[in-house]
Amino acid sequence: MPVVARQIVLLRGINLGARNRIGMPQLRDLLTSAGFEDVRTYLQSGNVVLSGNGSPEQVARACERQIAGHFGLDIPIVVRTRAQLAKVVQRNPLGKVAVNPKRYQVTFMTGTLEAEVVRELEAAVAPSERLVVAGRELYAWHPEGIARSRLWTLLAGRGLGVTATARNWTTVTNLLALADD
Repeated sequence: MPVVARQIVLLRGINLGARNRIGMPQLRDLLTSAGFEDVRTYLQSGNVVLSGNGSPEQVARACERQIAGHFGLDIPIVVRTRAQLAKVVQRNPLGKVAVNPKRYQVTFMTGTLEAEVVRELEAAVAPSERLVVAGRELYAWHPEGIARSRLWTLLAGRGLGVTATARNWTTVTNLLALADD
């Protein structure tokens, strides 16, 4: 019998303004009816913790298909297992400087960045900011906030070559706690 793993499903770009609106109760019901278990959501920004069979990539594709079929939306999704998310939190390369968790972002990606993209991002880092690329995660500290960050503007608008979605440190740690609950 396959092991049912806790997985963290991160939807990209939902409930921002009037576009890509998905209610969390409807999303929970949809994913439960698709066969996932113990489906929980956090905030309105597309954070789901669930139990299900399959690799993170398989879970992402299954969720994308369900959302497209039910809501008619093409929403990119990044998934991490509970163990993978725990490693992201444990790694915490900017923990000593990132004193405000709301301004400390982790960008979760489906693959690693090309060296040229990393160099471009590093060139956009302001003197007060910090950036660490670690495998399929990008940790960024924006002490002045993301609205004033050239790095954030570049991250949000540039094609990174991979599917990516960012969460602040508070959300990251709360998702891990929810996965452990």
